[in-house]
Amino acid sequence: MSNLKIYNTLAREKQTFKPMEAGKVRMYVCGMTIYDYCHIGHARMMMAFDVVYRWLKASGYDVTYVRNITDIDDKIIKRAVENGETIGQLTARFTKFMDDDTGALGILEPTLVPRATEYVPQMLALIERLEEKGLAYKAEDGDVNYAVRNFPGYGRLSGKSLDDLRAGERVDVNTGKRDPLDFVLWKASKESEPAEVKWDSKWGSGRPGWHIECSAMSCSLLGEQFDIHGGGADLQFPHHENEIAQSEGASGHALANYWLHNGFVRVDGEKMSKSLGNFFTIRDVLKSYDAEVVRFFILRAHYRSPLNYSDVHLDDARGALTRLYTALDGVDGDGQPLDWKEAHAQRFAEAMDDDFNTPIAVAVLFDLVTELNKTKSPVVARQLKGLAGVIGLLERAPQEFLQAAVGEAMGEDAIAAAIAQRAAAKKVRDFALSDKIRADLLAAGIILEDKPDGSTNWRRA
Repeated sequence: MSNLKIYNTLAREKQTFKPMEAGKVRMYVCGMTIYDYCHIGHARMMMAFDVVYRWLKASGYDVTYVRNITDIDDKIIKRAVENGETIGQLTARFTKFMDDDTGALGILEPTLVPRATEYVPQMLALIERLEEKGLAYKAEDGDVNYAVRNFPGYGRLSGKSLDDLRAGERVDVNTGKRDPLDFVLWKASKESEPAEVKWDSKWGSGRPGWHIECSAMSCSLLGEQFDIHGGGADLQFPHHENEIAQSEGASGHALANYWLHNGFVRVDGEKMSKSLGNFFTIRDVLKSYDAEVVRFFILRAHYRSPLNYSDVHLDDARGALTRLYTALDGVDGDGQPLDWKEAHAQRFAEAMDDDFNTPIAVAVLFDLVTELNKTKSPVVARQLKGLAGVIGLLERAPQEFLQAAVGEAMGEDAIAAAIAQRAAAKKVRDFALSDKIRADLLAAGIILEDKPDGSTNWRRA
């Protein structure tokens, strides 16, 4: 298939990828908890695994990609109650907003998008298996908890030993627990909670804990062991560590063979997060920047590295992407399929096979731009557009991107009128007016390009 190497967080090294079944890949990624707009940190996570998904498919694999939706959670309940609406109404609304945002960014729809509330019976069955194996117990407060110290491998993914873990550090202290490190599998219902978050069980009315949701959904859809499990670096502990404890505690074997984690988005050296109040929603960013510019900005950093967010970096990404589209403007491809044996394509593939190294892959695109600017070759144009398309770039006609309006930008009708006025001024040799119109358009972010045949093209700066 390919020479793909993946950095496996569990092994703490880059490993050659070998799927469990030849030619097929099963991948689960922890998705969004739906109660608010997605921010750029969320976009970075979904983009990272969109690239993994795209490259696996480009490498010839039949990929089953599952990315869940958490639609039952403390924060969801709190927000719905505050809004005076049902949880279903809240999550349906923000699921649509998420889909709008990911669609704008060119993030492909996963194969399956399960919702936690659809898998409560599977969660209950899994908890029952854990109880039978001495890994789960009902506490005095009615919650069912996982007995962490009864699972020998706990801490393997995050590199944390039980002695290092202290109550109060990302672990809720609950007097109903036998050990402060134990975590909840099933939360007993509270009278104040809405009826729609109460399910019957052998332990009484309640709802699932966050961690058990992903264990049940992944194993139900992909089997008790699958190829790749992914998510943001912030999920490595405790969420993914707890998933391993639950799933492997129940099955007795590995949950996933490769664990992938994308890096944080940082603002002024700090992690972007809602708790710090330094986050930017995707839709707010898209008011100022073209969605493909945002995609390109994210892809210029390796998925495991920190991504430094700023308008300066987005402006630079816009200029760089403009260079790519400008090179293609007026040069059509030859209509042939992408040639993977060509030198640039081989370098591109080597980069992507090296743990999805998009910065190197993007550098290859700019090498093709240099060649295309010199030769205007349809073959080079085909290679450039084809390789970029593999990672979701350059899929529009050049003029569509170069003339795309964002926010309160000058409209196309006004631009056309100004260009016509300038053409009329030039015709009567009123060059002062002609120059003024060009300067006024430039001040409005419009760059004019006069062609030898007397016509004028334009693009946004």
